[in-house]
Amino acid sequence: MTYTDRLTNVSVLGSAGKMGSGILLLAALEVADQMLKPENKDRHFVINAIDVSSAALPGLMKYIRAQVLKAAEKKVVLLRGLYAHRAELIENSEIIDAYVDDVMGLIRPSTRLEVAYESTLVFEAVSENEALKVKLFSQINENNALQPWFFTNTSSVPIAGLDKGANLSGRVLGFHFYNPPAVQKLVEVITIAANPSEMKEFALQLAKNMRKVVVPSNDIAGFIGNGHFMRDALFALGEAKILSASMPMHEALYIVNKVSQDYLMRPMGIFQLIDYVGVDVVRFIMSVMNPHMPAEDLHSDELDRMFEKGIKGGQFSDGSQKDGILKYEKGKPVAVFNSDTGEYIPISSFAATADAWLGPLPESTMPWKNLVKAPDKDSLAALAFEAYRTSGTNGAQLALSYARRSREIGLNLVNTGVAHSAADVNTVLLTGFFHAYGPVNEFVL
Repeated sequence: MTYTDRLTNVSVLGSAGKMGSGILLLAALEVADQMLKPENKDRHFVINAIDVSSAALPGLMKYIRAQVLKAAEKKVVLLRGLYAHRAELIENSEIIDAYVDDVMGLIRPSTRLEVAYESTLVFEAVSENEALKVKLFSQINENNALQPWFFTNTSSVPIAGLDKGANLSGRVLGFHFYNPPAVQKLVEVITIAANPSEMKEFALQLAKNMRKVVVPSNDIAGFIGNGHFMRDALFALGEAKILSASMPMHEALYIVNKVSQDYLMRPMGIFQLIDYVGVDVVRFIMSVMNPHMPAEDLHSDELDRMFEKGIKGGQFSDGSQKDGILKYEKGKPVAVFNSDTGEYIPISSFAATADAWLGPLPESTMPWKNLVKAPDKDSLAALAFEAYRTSGTNGAQLALSYARRSREIGLNLVNTGVAHSAADVNTVLLTGFFHAYGPVNEFVL
């Protein structure tokens, strides 16, 4: 089966979700590009957009149409060549409209899993629930004579367990997009020994055609991205707990969040990142990974307490931030949750005290938005860490401790066989998490 053959009938499970909708968009654009090639003019292509929520499907189709229109406007010169045989299409607007109609004509929204029984490729973007994934894969596999390939978007569940559970004989691999898939450049590709070579080659070609940066990961729970993020989060929570022995917990959370953003020069603080992903999601990912890590305890009592009080974080449908560990106004933290009282404490009520405890930021420390644009990011970051080493402030010492632990986590991912190299770890954090410098470096020592 050729690359194009594999794309003639595609299904996306969980297509109305935040990840699934982005995957559906990328798949639709790639299938359309294949369909519009002259040699494929007589072939039939279809993409099944499958989701349990019938109410969400109309909104999904509206979203896809709007995004396809944006994509068409960016590649109108290419489209002129593809539609050169359509003499009636003269204006750019006519060509763009034709492309949008063609892409939308590929997509068949459905709530029925049965439509995937004729698919040759199945993308899966349902919740991080191994049993659910196995159930869906098994049902499709048992009723689909075409032996489809399954590309799971899991960020934590081992692929070999899915393969064995659904009896797929190697026809599943991890194709982990980062959120949001249409924007994020990174894809983690997680393969297992049973994967056929042509399946691996197809995955790499697909990622290339989607203009993604591919980082390979070995099949160990959490892979590279969550392998680093979950441990980074647990370290931060541990530091906050230590600090809470001498100050209120909400102040400790504020301090660690500020250090992880301002001192480490990251796009957001660690607790804001947890909120962005979802407190409930982070807890669940840890619970998925923990049984596979007998030498570690990937669990947080503090996250449990917050979750039990209804603190979940996450995002609204428009992408705005829900309240979680932090409370937000116009996307910026304005308060910190106190799990003892169940109330949000305004940052303005204690920021002066906490900032005084941290001490002043060295002049060499740059805001992330400035550092990430600089051509010599590593050398500029190194200047900041040199200043931390000569500073006696609490903030500088906490920043050094945090950065060194982050480096250690990255090296352990290589040493335990999760990542192939430190460069791969750095690529995931640089590309998938938008860090300005990789965690595995020498200047934090």
